[in-house]
Amino acid sequence: MKRKIIQIDEEKCNGCGLCIPNCHEGAMQLIDGKARLISDLFCDGLGACIGHCPEGAIEIIEREAEPYNERKVMEIMVTKGRKTILAHLEHLRDHNETEFLNEAIKYLKENNIDMNPTETKNQAGNMAVYADPATAFTAEKSHVGCACPGSQTLDFRVAPQQVDTTGVPVATGPAPSELRQWPVQLHLLNPQAGYFKNADVLLAADCAAFAMGNFHDRFLKGKSLAIACPKLDSNKESYVQKLTSMIADSRINSLTVVMMEVPCCGGLLQMAQTARTNAGRNIPIKQATVSVQGEVIEEDWA
Repeated sequence: MKRKIIQIDEEKCNGCGLCIPNCHEGAMQLIDGKARLISDLFCDGLGACIGHCPEGAIEIIEREAEPYNERKVMEIMVTKGRKTILAHLEHLRDHNETEFLNEAIKYLKENNIDMNPTETKNQAGNMAVYADPATAFTAEKSHVGCACPGSQTLDFRVAPQQVDTTGVPVATGPAPSELRQWPVQLHLLNPQAGYFKNADVLLAADCAAFAMGNFHDRFLKGKSLAIACPKLDSNKESYVQKLTSMIADSRINSLTVVMMEVPCCGGLLQMAQTARTNAGRNIPIKQATVSVQGEVIEEDWA
């Protein structure tokens, strides 16, 4: 599938760094005096950085995007030098992409690339060396100066709730949240993030969780989440592409679409069905319609 992504002309780039704070995903960093895209994985292609480049060094291109391949990315990273490799590894770590991180470290070992992959920044911003490369980028979290906290990928799936000997959940305080990841807005989501792989996914209207008092327990429990509004959101084509990637690349197991009873909300189901057709995988899609007072008035397989 084709998708949009930024491209940086390093000849034009003067290293001013004005684009860095405006990269929503934290996919760009200033290295050796040049702005660089650290990983295709986190570039949303929306071009928030473009308007802040005084030299016109950044543009959006559209190209065929294969399913993310960490080894291919590493082949590019190693040509950029040691600092860029480290920045890429830290970027994977800070977005909790452990699977890709392990692939990257394995690539370095297999190719005998001498750049000391155990060296990384600690909380204070100083360099620290770990004895085991496998823990180098999981032992600590460095400060990510260029990432927007509101869109930084977080995977906080936890152990199942405690139950008694009869299987009844044990009350340990306020009702726990069933949210498994962040962000949740489809506009900000990376469809190939680790928490979407082989997952059951819930695509919900923005309003649904506010209308339903038991939204978490009824629909969200055990699922990765994406929310959207087919009436107010303008990038429906991008949404279809992201859903297509979830189905085709992340190989999600199922998709549940929760809509409000208002007519415009039906666009969510249309996007899901179009994405399923585009992906060529006939995954099960369940549809549910919620009244404005939070009652589930229809639920069936699409």
